[in-house]
Amino acid sequence: MKKILIIEDDTAIAEIERDFLEIDGYHTVIATDGIEGQRLALTGDFDLIILDLMLPGINGYEICRTIREKTDIPILMVTAKFEVADKVRGLGLGADDYIAKPFSPTELLARVKSNLAQYERLKNGGADRSREIQAGPIRMNKLTHRVYVHQQEVEFKNKEFELLLLFVSNPDIVFSKEQLYERIWGMDAIGDLKTVAVHINRLREKVEKDPQNPVYIQTIWGAGYRFRI
Repeated sequence: MKKILIIEDDTAIAEIERDFLEIDGYHTVIATDGIEGQRLALTGDFDLIILDLMLPGINGYEICRTIREKTDIPILMVTAKFEVADKVRGLGLGADDYIAKPFSPTELLARVKSNLAQYERLKNGGADRSREIQAGPIRMNKLTHRVYVHQQEVEFKNKEFELLLLFVSNPDIVFSKEQLYERIWGMDAIGDLKTVAVHINRLREKVEKDPQNPVYIQTIWGAGYRFRI
């Protein structure tokens, strides 16, 4: 049984999340403030964390940063904030996905299942995971999740690694935002496609010498993105 930590100060919302998740077979633990949530996140054996941003004690951004320094388990941020800057900040700190209030319980379940499945696939993805793949200046090890750009090791978060691996494995193929969202986040493009753009920008910051004028991860206007060697 997968164990999920819900860090949410609105008790009514937390209980709705708990009820729907437990009906679907998950074991849940609720923390209603940031201090307790961070303590549980760092000491409990959880498979995924649902994290609100606006919390008493310690806000969700700080909790996300602290969690990501210790573990790579999926973090699903839940918040009432709609500003793009808030999403960029949360994803930049290592959150795997982002869902804005109000949301339907069925969408939450879909996001949870998708992120758990993607994480399992990354960790237990089959025999070919031991092989390295290289394209241009980028070398990736699918078993260790290590990435080298121009012979220098660079750290990539879970979704960043998956996205880069998809590009490196499929040079010159154009992927639309919808296709990328479906392939990396594991669902039809029902989520916020800004998530894709944020992750593309993060990749460019890590692999391009000049992220404003990308050589490898190119935008094909009206179509999507492609990786050029």
